Amino acid sequence: MKTLILGGVRSGKSRLAERLAVQSTLPVTYIATATGDDAEMRARIEAHRAGRPADWSLVEEPLALAETLRAHAAPGRCLLVDCLTLWLTNLLSDVENDRLDRACAALLEALPALPGRLILVGNETNMGVTPLGELSRRYCDTAGRLHQELAQRCDGVILTVAGLPLVLKGDPV
Repeated sequence: MKTLILGGVRSGKSRLAERLAVQSTLPVTYIATATGDDAEMRARIEAHRAGRPADWSLVEEPLALAETLRAHAAPGRCLLVDCLTLWLTNLLSDVENDRLDRACAALLEALPALPGRLILVGNETNMGVTPLGELSRRYCDTAGRLHQELAQRCDGVILTVAGLPLVLKGDPV
């Protein structure tokens, strides 16, 4: 079972993902893509850490997501990736210009063969105006294309708004 959870900032998507991981009753590996580049982000990361069950394992991987998923996916295990859009930001900031496209392709290629339960969390960035600036538009375009491709490959897709899940594809939550 593969689930994609999308929503705006502070929409409740991470909380929902964590609830679904707990409900799976499987051992959970939390794959964190954030980097603590400033004090505010470090505080956000620490708040997320403090709220997670102590028995969950943690893998911090800001760039090599497909490889990390392949290494940790297993029958009878739940992987929770939080978050795809921070991962994209990290890749956009990387000095290798073509790394973003290669990493997205690798993720999409790896996804169907991953065993176990997978929960992917990402920010829905394309519900407003077209952003100013080439980099911002590239980010939104890349996130939108990636989310569409992931939605096709996932069993469930959920949009969260104000803490409420709206199931777009799959079983009710």
